[in-house]
Amino acid sequence: MNGNGAPPRVGDVTTSSASGTAARTRLERGRGALGPALELVHTGRAPTRAVLTAELGVTRATAGAVAAELEALGLIRVDSRPGGTGGTGGAQGRPSHRLSVAEDGPVALAAQVHSDGFRAALVGLGGRIVATAPGKVTVSADPAQVLGAVVEAGAELLAQSGRRCVGAGLAVPSAVAEPDGTALNPLHLAWPAGSPVRAIFAECVKAAGIDGPALTGNDVNLAALAEHRHGAGRSAQHLLCVATGHRGVGGALVLDGRLHSGSSGLALEVGHLTVNPEGRACHCGSRGCLDVEADPLAFLTAAGRSPGPEVSLLQQARDLLRDEPAEPAVRAATEELIDRLGLGLAGLVNILNPDRIILGGLHRELLHADPERLRAVVADRSLWGRSGGVPILPCTLDHNSLVGAAELAWQPVLDDPLGALA
Repeated sequence: MNGNGAPPRVGDVTTSSASGTAARTRLERGRGALGPALELVHTGRAPTRAVLTAELGVTRATAGAVAAELEALGLIRVDSRPGGTGGTGGAQGRPSHRLSVAEDGPVALAAQVHSDGFRAALVGLGGRIVATAPGKVTVSADPAQVLGAVVEAGAELLAQSGRRCVGAGLAVPSAVAEPDGTALNPLHLAWPAGSPVRAIFAECVKAAGIDGPALTGNDVNLAALAEHRHGAGRSAQHLLCVATGHRGVGGALVLDGRLHSGSSGLALEVGHLTVNPEGRACHCGSRGCLDVEADPLAFLTAAGRSPGPEVSLLQQARDLLRDEPAEPAVRAATEELIDRLGLGLAGLVNILNPDRIILGGLHRELLHADPERLRAVVADRSLWGRSGGVPILPCTLDHNSLVGAAELAWQPVLDDPLGALA
């Protein structure tokens, strides 16, 4: 305890010769634990100081110092009032201090571009969306024009909020090559292949006067990252995410808490698995790919409906599935897409052996429509499915690609809170 009766902060220095060595040791251990501690609170795995102490493997005093430092940085809140529900810790069964992210703390600017428009948002720690600015626009073939518009919308949100910004993240419906950040196949955006989206986004962010790094990733990769940290993928060691948004199908794999992006960021391009050799022509030049056999346009077409311009293809497909599920053509289309999706998932299960599958976008609605049919197709077509089955769950986060984009910007803070916020 310090002279005021509070837990020592990580930066506190004791001048007593008897305690100087211990203080320096606590200082170094505490600084090294700041990032892991913040990630534990950020992902909801340390709701109390007692849990934080156990998870970090440090002393109660060090955990108190770490929590105090993170609170001083404006990142978390430490609540010592009695009556908490997060468990007990300390002597005589005293209730442990409750830990939560700071609701009025810094935010990340998150942006997402898809074939029907864009959305900008401010996202705090814990994956909390603080504010959003949807933009229903015609996405032009000029990425600089589109990204300039989405950053402008985000800058307006920041100005209105008055919050500190730690950086910006962008989700795009394309494989993003590393390390240069080019969009290799933005087929549904009509952007030139190899567009330097990360560099363009960073220039727009800098021009808007927004501090912090500007990073870019594939939308389904980022959705999987968000779900792993805050949603249906929590605690999974080998998490497979497959989703269809406004157009096309994407996949992602999270291994031991980290995205598996391959040697150059292009892993899990599941949209180009062949699930119907005699099927629809795909943009990639092949035929019958999951990308064109199990997305919203495929569903509307199979149901005999002509898409309209009023709302997104995803929303039209969702509305049809919700409002007319028993209509024969809609039911037939539902079964056709479930079978195609199940065939693709079974192949992925055989190759990747995940311990959990989560489905997003229209695939989530298809799972809700007939979970037994989808699970049966996967089990019948996969070796590992026959050995006991793989849990198939719906994604649970709204706007998970946006939340994942924010995770890109938050990562430097999670790695080194003091250094990132200095």
